[in-house]
Amino acid sequence: MVSLPIAGICSMATRSLLAELAPAYEQRSLQAVTVTSVGGIEALRRVQSGEPFDFVALAFDAIGRLASEGHVDPGSRVDLARSGVAVAVKEGAPHPDLATGEAVRQAVLAARKVGYSTGPSGVHLVRLFERWGIAETIAARIVQAPPGVPVGTLVASGEVELGFQQLSELVGLPGIDIVGPLPSDVQVVTVFSAARCNVSTRPDDVKALFAFLTRSEADEAKRRHGLEPP
Repeated sequence: MVSLPIAGICSMATRSLLAELAPAYEQRSLQAVTVTSVGGIEALRRVQSGEPFDFVALAFDAIGRLASEGHVDPGSRVDLARSGVAVAVKEGAPHPDLATGEAVRQAVLAARKVGYSTGPSGVHLVRLFERWGIAETIAARIVQAPPGVPVGTLVASGEVELGFQQLSELVGLPGIDIVGPLPSDVQVVTVFSAARCNVSTRPDDVKALFAFLTRSEADEAKRRHGLEPP
């Protein structure tokens, strides 16, 4: 008898990684895995509503919130990867200076439109703009990508001139140049974790999958997708 697929849900930051590793796990174990990729806010909501997922992969703090609310088993949590925030421009456009936080601030002030996400990188950018004292100055030039929509697509279309998002969500997108990561004085690194949903009845299957996702052999795949091992 063939078992049903292990069903997971994740935010866009780990979408491409899991899209590669899930089939690899199936080939190795003969156990299918299906992963639904949506914006992090939507993934959080769907797990909170009790949808029948076996596991969820989100930013560390979101997993902690789900654990505190009783939606995931905190003892099952594993750290999958970490990712910093990167900056993108339209393919072929001039690259701004990203050497220092002040250089990034000047690039933001000079940009016609600036794009950011609803995820952890967007939260960080909002705080950064406030800290720099430019939030009101650039308010009319800020574009927040809808949940699940990569900021890079706004950059590629020309809707925004400068885009900020987790590196893993910019890697591989057509029509953009990734200028580089934020400099260390304004960078923030987000850890992305996974945990078993409490509605799941397959703890052993999820544990085996997590062991595969966190093995050292997966580190190369993580780096290819703009992530670093935790």
